[in-house]
Amino acid sequence: MQQNNPELEKNLMQYQNLEKQLQSAMLQKNQLQLQVNEIDLAIKELSKTSEEEVFKSIGAIMVKTTKENAQKDLEDRKKMSELRINSLTKQEEQLKSKLDELREVLEASLKPHQGAK
Repeated sequence: MQQNNPELEKNLMQYQNLEKQLQSAMLQKNQLQLQVNEIDLAIKELSKTSEEEVFKSIGAIMVKTTKENAQKDLEDRKKMSELRINSLTKQEEQLKSKLDELREVLEASLKPHQGAK
């Protein structure tokens, strides 16, 4: 049986943690993209109405607001979501880069052990 190598174990744990972080970032990004799609749909529907007053949902209640305010709120939410998506995309790229580097280190450290089997 192979001896425990603390450095190898540390790298494996770090690799697993980075993978979890990447999965989390990708999930958050997908959820935000769904929100942006919903907001786009709401903006489209809002533009079709001739009403000057509309209702918007705030938690469990509906509140009357002007069409203009509703449009501004939706555009602000969309902008914030898109900024967060961009941030998550950068984080995703960094995590992928770190994973690639760590994968190379792990592969290099495992090669000498493969011959010993």
